[in-house]
Amino acid sequence: MAEVEKSFKNLNLTKQIYSAIDDLGFNTPTPIQEKLIPMAIGGHDLFGIAPTGTGKTAAYLIPILLKLKYAQGIHPRALILSPTRELSIQINQDLADLSKYYDLRHQCLIGGIGIKPQIESLQKGVDIISATPGRFLDIYYGGNLFVRSIKTLILDEADKMMDMGFHPQINKILEIIPAKKRQNMLFSATLPPEVEKLSEEFLEFPSKIEIAPQSTTATSIKQSFYKTPNLKTKINLLSHFLSDSDQFLKVIIFCKTKDSANNIYKFIQRKIDDNVKVIHANKSQNTRLNAINEFKSGNIRILVSTDVSSRGIDVSKVSHVINFDVPIIYEDYIHRIGRTGRAEQTGSSITFVTEPDLYHLRKIEKIIRKKIEEIPIPRDVVIENTEQWEKQMIARELDNIKRKLNPDFKGAFHKKKKKNSDKRKPK
Repeated sequence: MAEVEKSFKNLNLTKQIYSAIDDLGFNTPTPIQEKLIPMAIGGHDLFGIAPTGTGKTAAYLIPILLKLKYAQGIHPRALILSPTRELSIQINQDLADLSKYYDLRHQCLIGGIGIKPQIESLQKGVDIISATPGRFLDIYYGGNLFVRSIKTLILDEADKMMDMGFHPQINKILEIIPAKKRQNMLFSATLPPEVEKLSEEFLEFPSKIEIAPQSTTATSIKQSFYKTPNLKTKINLLSHFLSDSDQFLKVIIFCKTKDSANNIYKFIQRKIDDNVKVIHANKSQNTRLNAINEFKSGNIRILVSTDVSSRGIDVSKVSHVINFDVPIIYEDYIHRIGRTGRAEQTGSSITFVTEPDLYHLRKIEKIIRKKIEEIPIPRDVVIENTEQWEKQMIARELDNIKRKLNPDFKGAFHKKKKKNSDKRKPK
């Protein structure tokens, strides 16, 4: 423990915190922890911009624990809001790990599972709540949550909250929780206009902490892409990678849709490796949690997912993230690949890019301020011929992109004007 105290000594933490981080195997504070913890302890409103996997959760949880110290009353005194169930669960788990030597009670409030046990737990007393906005409001409007004791409010992954349309719910929560003597913190990996607007509504004279330029990715992640002409070639390339279990030790594969995720999962299970699970919005919350826990424990090597888990999987030693599809929301690329290269470990991200996807990839490069390396498809991977249905789909996508760049563009699939059948031909 002496080494931990020496590494964190400038942060003036307590013996309980030192013991907890020692148990977790933390050696030195990350840059955001070093900068944010003292300012949060000082009571400032904070606006943190940092890539995922930089240790920001511990950076804001530690000051909360130092502030609350011990269990008191039955009503919550701190609230942490996040956009997804998985992330709320992860935050609650981090709370359990960091507060193990404190007498503090914490509760996770999320949808997808029964509301009654959550209400019963709240009635026994709670100090810190980790919640998604919808379930928090459901319990509040049901008359089962007293919020006037909340003096610390944190919005995590604010950019995703805005993407998912949570702004109205956030505004309602800000209205019902007293603003007087409340410390607010907002965290985001990217800084779109909606997040800037939210920060102006939510924060009062905030101190801004920016660990890396806005929308950058962690330097510990090696990023590359492969040009893939069609779906079958993508499948062949995926098989090539996953067959190398010595290099691809722990892999997350991200797909654009639930159908795509299901199909990829079935293919991998049937043809490559049965140590695989799939998670998406149609899976029950318990099924998703069980899959993530099996992945964490190493019982499964491969996890196939939609963007439901691009924020909320905090798993160590993920060797590779494979983007089977380029994400629709460009900022999601940052959060997808942030599942690897976490906590100063190294990792690799691989993206499969079709001809229309190149347009989106260039937009992503602009956002992350980095060129992604192109790697040729290996010689032993069969490049399939593109079937007619896929050729038409690709042509439509290219037409849509060209029309976006030039509204006057008329492509192969533009709508033709309907002829006036009543108009008589001239004699």
